Amino acid sequence: MKDGKIERTGDAENHLPVFQAVLGDAWHDLGDIVKRHYSLQPYSNDYICVSGTMQEVQHSAIGKLLIPFGWIFGALVPYRGTNVPIDVHYNSHRDNGLIYWDRVFQFPGHRPFHFRSHMEQIDGNRVVEFVRFGVGLRLRVTAEDGALVFRDEGYIWRLFGIDVPIPVGLLFGSAYVEERPVDAQNFSMKMTLCHPLLGELFRYSGRFVIKPDIARSS
Repeated sequence: MKDGKIERTGDAENHLPVFQAVLGDAWHDLGDIVKRHYSLQPYSNDYICVSGTMQEVQHSAIGKLLIPFGWIFGALVPYRGTNVPIDVHYNSHRDNGLIYWDRVFQFPGHRPFHFRSHMEQIDGNRVVEFVRFGVGLRLRVTAEDGALVFRDEGYIWRLFGIDVPIPVGLLFGSAYVEERPVDAQNFSMKMTLCHPLLGELFRYSGRFVIKPDIARSS
């Protein structure tokens, strides 16, 4: 990427950005900074990195008890902290229509913690975000006041190509994620995981910029 623009290889110019395909006309309702870092196209080697600070990464006492289960699937951040540096690497792959995330948290006193996942569109504005072992979270994606918003629609386990609903939400509750423009160069992000009976179990929030000096091609 040069001057905030994604470098592309392969035939990416023949495809809409993944999230433009997901949102349809609502894509144009997103803030420019959000569109810029979600403009990766499928079947390409597009890559972009955003860098920022998580003002808070928190979990409740009950949430702490769930961390070992989440760790198995690579789905929960196990530490608490404030002002935690983080880089988030986004890339697509020339062989498929997926987007891959690698969120790298730099907690003091710990090795960098990687939260990796990949996402695929399943129907209209619905996607699934997968972590380890084929476990995925179905999400409905909308554009709201310039922000990209993800709302939980339940968990699945992909077995032999079949998506089997699993009641993980009874344990972990429901997720909400938003990425919202702050100004021309910055956007905010927050995630909450709330249980209907146990309250908020996990949350983190931060502010990011697109790194202007990152490029990757193959």
